[in-house]
Amino acid sequence: MKKRVFILAAVMLLSLGGKAIAQMDDCAVTLSLFAEPAKTKNYNAALPHYEKLIKECPKYHISIYQYGEKMFKHFIDEGDNSKIPAYIQNFEMRLENYPAKTKEGEVLSKIAQLKYENNIGSKMEQFNAFDKAYETDPDNFTSPKSIYTYFSLAVDLYDSGEKDIQEVFDMYDEVTEKIEDEEGQLAERLTELIDKQENGTDLSAKEKRLVNAYETNLGAYSKVKGSVNGKLGILADCENLIPLYEKLFEEKKNDVNWLKSAAGRLNAKDCETPMFYQMVQQLHSLEPSASSAFYLGRLAERDGKASEALDYYNQAVELESDPNQKVRYYRSIAENFRGKGQYGQARNYYRKLLEIKPNDGNSYLKIANMYAKSANNCGSNVFEKRAMYWLAAQMADKAARVDPSISGTANQTASSYRGLAPSKSDIFSAGMGGKTVSFSCWVGGSVRVPNL
Repeated sequence: MKKRVFILAAVMLLSLGGKAIAQMDDCAVTLSLFAEPAKTKNYNAALPHYEKLIKECPKYHISIYQYGEKMFKHFIDEGDNSKIPAYIQNFEMRLENYPAKTKEGEVLSKIAQLKYENNIGSKMEQFNAFDKAYETDPDNFTSPKSIYTYFSLAVDLYDSGEKDIQEVFDMYDEVTEKIEDEEGQLAERLTELIDKQENGTDLSAKEKRLVNAYETNLGAYSKVKGSVNGKLGILADCENLIPLYEKLFEEKKNDVNWLKSAAGRLNAKDCETPMFYQMVQQLHSLEPSASSAFYLGRLAERDGKASEALDYYNQAVELESDPNQKVRYYRSIAENFRGKGQYGQARNYYRKLLEIKPNDGNSYLKIANMYAKSANNCGSNVFEKRAMYWLAAQMADKAARVDPSISGTANQTASSYRGLAPSKSDIFSAGMGGKTVSFSCWVGGSVRVPNL
C-alpha cells in the first residue's frame, strides 16, 4: 500500500514539474517574441506578446518591464494617450515583481509625472502621488522636472486655499536643499574630472561622456532652481513675510524651529524690520546655535562692526553641522575678508565653501576676480604680472563648467582675462612659450605659458 502511494505521489510530482517546465518554456518563447520586435522599435508587433507576458509570466524577467517602458513611451509620444493606464501599470508591476531591482522613488515620481501631465486626478491627488514618491524614497527622487512639478503643485494648492503658506515655505526649504544636494554631488564628480584634465591627464572616452552628462544635468538643476524661485514668486517677498511673521510671532516665539525658519527667510530676503532683531535675540536666548550666531553677525555687519561680525560668523561655523548652512557662513566670512582686501584669507574660506559645495561657481568667479585684481602685485616684470590673467581665466572657466546658472558671465569674464594676458607676440619676444611662471605673492602656484 505504501509503495503504491509513493509511486502515485512521484507520478504527480513529475506531472506538475513537467507543467512548470512547459510554462517556463512558453514564457521564454513569448519573451523572445516580444523582445525581438521591441529591440527594433516595432512596438505594434510587440504589444500582443507583452500583454500575454504580464498576464501569464509577470515574474519571468525584468526586461518585460524595461522594454515595456520604452514601448509605452513611444506610443504616448506618438499621441496615443489611450496607452497611459497601461504605461502606469507597467511601472506598478515592475515595482511589485522586481522591488530589489527597481528604484522606488524614481518609478513613483514617473507615475506621478504621468498623472500630472495627463491631468489624471485632482491637483491634490497629483501632489499626493509626488509626495508619496518623495517620502518613500527621497534618494531616488532626482528628476529635475518632477522636483519642480512637486513644488509647483504645492503653490497651486496654496492659491486654491488647500495648503497653508507656512507649509509651502517649509517645502521650498526642503526642495531647495534637495536640488543643492544633487548639484553638489554632480559638481564633485565633475570637478574631479576637470582637475584631472587640468593636470595634463587625458580623459578616457567614458570620462568625456561623463563630463558632458554632469554638465547637462547641472544645467537642468540650475534651471529648476530658478523655476522654483520664480514659482514661489511674491509669496516670499518682504511685503508678505513681515506681516505674516508679525502675526505669528507671539504664538510661535518659543518654537525654535519656527524661529530658525522665519529668521532665515527674512535674512535671505534682506527684509528690514525690527522683528528680525527680536527673532534673533529670542532664538539666541532659547537655544544659542550656529544660526543665531550667524544672524547676530549679520546685524553686527549692518551696524559696521566688521570684527564683531567675523567673530559671530566663526562661531556659527564651529557650531553648525548642516553642510548647506555651513556654506552660507563660509560665504559671509569670505565676503567679509574680500571686502577688506584680505584676499588670501578670503580665498581660504571660499575653498572651505567649495569643499562642501563644489558647484558654487560664484566662489570660483570671486577667486578669479581677486587674482585679476592682484596682477600688478604678483610678478617681477610685466610679462609675469600679466601672466596672472591666465590663472584668473582658468578659475572663471571652472566657474562656468560647474555652475551653468552663471556660465554666460563666467565665460565672458574668462575671455576678458585672456585678452589681458600676454599675446602671442609677447610670448615670442620673451621666449616664454611652454615655460612655467610661478607666483610668489599671496596667490602662489604657477601657470604654464601656452606654446606658440
